[in-house]
Amino acid sequence: MQKHLCPVFSTPLSLFLLISLIAGCSSHDEKELTGAGKDWPVYLGDKSGSHYSNLKEITRTNVDQLVPAWQYATDDSVSGNRTQIQCNPIIIDGILYGTSPSLKVFALDAASGRQIWEFDPEPEDNYAKNVNRGVTYWQNEQEKRILFTSGPDMYALNAETGEPVERFGRSGRISLHEGLGDRAEDLYLAATSPGIVYHDLIIIGSRVSEEAGAAPGYIRAFNILTGELMWTFKTIPGPGEFGYETWPTDAWKSAGGANSWAGMSLDESRGIVFVPTGSASFDFWGGNRIGANLFANCILALNAQTGERIWHFQTVHHDVWDRDLPAPPNLLTVIHNGKKIDAVAQITKSGFVFLLDRETGKPLFPVEEISVPGSDLKDEETWPSQPIPKAPPPFVPQIFTENEITNISPESYNFVAGFLASVRTGELFMPPSTQGTIIFPGFDGGGEWGGAAVDPEKGVLYINGNIMPWILQMVELTGDNSAKKGEGESIYEINCAVCHGIDRQGDPTGTYPALRNTPEKFTRTEILKLINTGKGFMPSFKHIPEKKKEALVAFLHEQDTKRVTVSGQSDIGLPAVPYTHTGYNRFFDQHGYPAVKPPWGTISAIDLNKGKILWQVPLGEYPELTAMGIPQTGTENYGGPVVTAGGLIFIGASKDEYFRAFDKYTGKELWKYKLPAGGYATPSVYEAGGKQYIVIACGGGKMGTKSDDKYLAFALPALKK
Repeated sequence: MQKHLCPVFSTPLSLFLLISLIAGCSSHDEKELTGAGKDWPVYLGDKSGSHYSNLKEITRTNVDQLVPAWQYATDDSVSGNRTQIQCNPIIIDGILYGTSPSLKVFALDAASGRQIWEFDPEPEDNYAKNVNRGVTYWQNEQEKRILFTSGPDMYALNAETGEPVERFGRSGRISLHEGLGDRAEDLYLAATSPGIVYHDLIIIGSRVSEEAGAAPGYIRAFNILTGELMWTFKTIPGPGEFGYETWPTDAWKSAGGANSWAGMSLDESRGIVFVPTGSASFDFWGGNRIGANLFANCILALNAQTGERIWHFQTVHHDVWDRDLPAPPNLLTVIHNGKKIDAVAQITKSGFVFLLDRETGKPLFPVEEISVPGSDLKDEETWPSQPIPKAPPPFVPQIFTENEITNISPESYNFVAGFLASVRTGELFMPPSTQGTIIFPGFDGGGEWGGAAVDPEKGVLYINGNIMPWILQMVELTGDNSAKKGEGESIYEINCAVCHGIDRQGDPTGTYPALRNTPEKFTRTEILKLINTGKGFMPSFKHIPEKKKEALVAFLHEQDTKRVTVSGQSDIGLPAVPYTHTGYNRFFDQHGYPAVKPPWGTISAIDLNKGKILWQVPLGEYPELTAMGIPQTGTENYGGPVVTAGGLIFIGASKDEYFRAFDKYTGKELWKYKLPAGGYATPSVYEAGGKQYIVIACGGGKMGTKSDDKYLAFALPALKK
């Protein structure tokens, strides 16, 4: 078994703290935050990732009086449910900063919603290069800046005017490809979550392809004043670097992924940035990366000034399930065995919460390495064990068997039971297979990118969970079957089928369109441009050789005549990975409802002091099922909660497009409001003009729901004079 699976220090802590103290002088005012006050100055509220506001004008007794205070439309959503807004806006000194579906950045008067300025990084393109979850604010004595990303670029804007800062990089922007090496220059790269500021550094991760040939997901820090790259932490180690032996020899030259797309948390007083990382690429087969694969699927504690590793904790070894760590960890203080301990709480897609000592990375509750099933895919060697925390208990169920089949009707039960018998299920970490494997909870959690909220005074974590089984079926690409296919079809299966389907049928939710009848929709020139540049949620495939792109275009135009003469992906100029899969497929009954028994979405309160779930209630409903007498089912959900000192939890997220308030002590629903589109984003809480507001982006576009371009703010009605 490989070494280095446990937290290990690279620097004595006492020396590290001394270095941090010496380096801690700042040219501008920074303070440790334990929850947001009048402002919401950082993505998710504060640098600890708390999602917490200490405002309490709105309480459990008056929340039912909330009304819309203002609405702002960005005017750039795209018809066909093809856009989203996942932004958690920040509010500083009465000004709100956010992003639109096409990644325009704007500043609003936070009390009225009146636009102050707007900046469009790509005015000639009506589609975003990636989703965006927020922006970053920085200031010193001379200026204030907004930093944000669009595609592979990071921009710095004057926070007062929205104009690019000329002395930052090249006329206001830098490339996020910097520091990744020459081979990554043409590979897909973006940043969906904002970076975090430490003094004059912005520390940021990236989104990369989840297929073979992806860019490496190194963590980097850039100088905010100049855009200069200051440090790089290699999440795929090279020779002589810690963790190198957990990969095959020289894997760093070609391996990709192990990236941090979810955002980060920062302990400013200690100078430690906490980085959650995702899986290595390709997601579902790792025969070319045998080993534990540090630092994929890790909580990393890095020296924020230098990028030096302090400790790490790996939550999945040799991930072949797409179990990325999906959200920034929450930093809080808990009472553990009678002592106050500064801790790190990390939610996972699997529904676990890992609670670690902030200085050492040691689990506060026992973590057991359990034996898990092995893979029968060609050349694969899955890791024989996986870490399971003994407390808190998982906040969603984790094994799908006949006992978990939907019970909303006998017909639905029979439909699901018939299919379930044909696939593999019934154990934790059941590996991918050509037969088909149930991934439960699914690729989107459990916990997801909306993250968790914590009450820093009580040590209670609030998390919304998805309870949705997905089906993963691998498809072998090598051998006689592959050799009989056209070259373009083989390239399509490797690069495109995972989103658009093996048969080009598209994604059932509408996220990825069908590619049948392509000649009627796009010319050959238009298809080639899309392949080179990407569009919407589609990344660029510029790295594919030109002749191969031409073969792909011919296949999509149903003119694929050139055959693969020798089997194997390497023969068509692409990485030698012998499998693709049939796509990201939710497991529904015949009516489109989840195959598992309700609830399908929940919100839970977890006492992290004791490691116990305090309460759990459904989140969302299907009105038609409620009308049939079926108890509230909850729905799949995206976007996170916020918690307030007024005793409330605010959350959108649910498929029914409502915005809700819950009693944080009991889980009782106290208020709800139908949004113009789904609020698939984390709300922000702030004060402006002496009044408390809650604002949420209403972008819709997920789970087959309509898209929109609204931000909606709520407040208590004005008192009558």
